Amino acid sequence: MQTIDQALDKLKRSKFRAGFYLSQKDKAYIEEKGEETIRRHAEDFVRQKLAPAEPPNDGRQTPMRGHPVFKAMHATACCCRGCLEKWYRVPQHRCLTEEEQQRIVNLLMAWIERNRRD
Repeated sequence: MQTIDQALDKLKRSKFRAGFYLSQKDKAYIEEKGEETIRRHAEDFVRQKLAPAEPPNDGRQTPMRGHPVFKAMHATACCCRGCLEKWYRVPQHRCLTEEEQQRIVNLLMAWIERNRRD
């Protein structure tokens, strides 16, 4: 199992994944809401959009913009079950465990924290 730092370093080598960044508006939103609220949002999005065995609209369920977590989901290849399988070998067609969901949230929050400082 790779560490968060290893995963983020690997993602940087993907032209598509490396193209995502937080805008000033995103950074202001994070600052205004605080890390705890953003983490709760990430937990909710992961539970709704990734955790089910057959998520509705899988492959198209995560918007490209509108919330910093959505950008993080695309940047970290945690946007759909297909990407989770391709990048992290998380099998499709079964519910994600609580541990898997938490690992995804931790990865999203690490990406947000790194990009918040840029």
